[in-house]
Amino acid sequence: MNFEKTTEKDSNYDNLENMSVNEIVANINNEDKTVALAVEKALPQVETLIKQVVEKLRNDGRLFYIGAGTSGRLGILDASECPPTFGVSHDLVIGLIAGGDTAIRKAVEFAEDSTEQCWTDLKAYNITDKDIVIGIAASGTTPYVLHGLKKCNEQNIITGCIVCNHQSPISMEAKYPIEVIVGPEFVTGSSRMKAGTAQKLVLNMITTATMIQLGKIKGNKMVDMQLSNHKLVNRGIQMLVKELNISESKAKELLDKYGNVREVIKHIKNGRN
Repeated sequence: MNFEKTTEKDSNYDNLENMSVNEIVANINNEDKTVALAVEKALPQVETLIKQVVEKLRNDGRLFYIGAGTSGRLGILDASECPPTFGVSHDLVIGLIAGGDTAIRKAVEFAEDSTEQCWTDLKAYNITDKDIVIGIAASGTTPYVLHGLKKCNEQNIITGCIVCNHQSPISMEAKYPIEVIVGPEFVTGSSRMKAGTAQKLVLNMITTATMIQLGKIKGNKMVDMQLSNHKLVNRGIQMLVKELNISESKAKELLDKYGNVREVIKHIKNGRN
């Protein structure tokens, strides 16, 4: 197996401490410009995995993200945004991080090196082969993720991954790997930078495309969003004004009555108000 950790290779820049702030941010920006192009090369892999996610969620399955450090936090971030954005249950997309919830804010030493904890964490959710698990690991070697995927494969649970090295152990283990090769980081080995950005872009694609396929978007609007603050309530009102050609006061009245943009549209178009 030809495996090289390009995420750990020396930066293309040196003597960073001698750079001006202008030079630092310009060089970081130049590196960041390459990330979207790296993701573009992986789009066929992204599409293939998304189709698997859609199939599982259509049949009452759940999507699990597993990761450590930055990768784990990104998975939790993406999962936590799904209920307010798409109006789905908090149990539909679940993010797990090595070291548990404490690790979301503070690094838990050696948590990512466990070969057994990930499966323990997944079993706490009564995971079955109806579900799908995506491992997130820039390096493609994180033991917590690798052994979690191995155990899932043994249990006939479909697996995917998002990594930033080619032919890594994790991408070889996952049934549906996504490899986004972003190359060396501006600060050598700091995979929270380009690798983290790449992972975030792919995660955006996975849940957004999945939720669109599951009917959670109408036109280009978040009609199932949770109205959890004034900004979102106002957004819902403006959606209804445009969709139904009604006044803002009428839209607010209907939104207060039905509590959801989709429900208002459904009832009005069925001749009820």
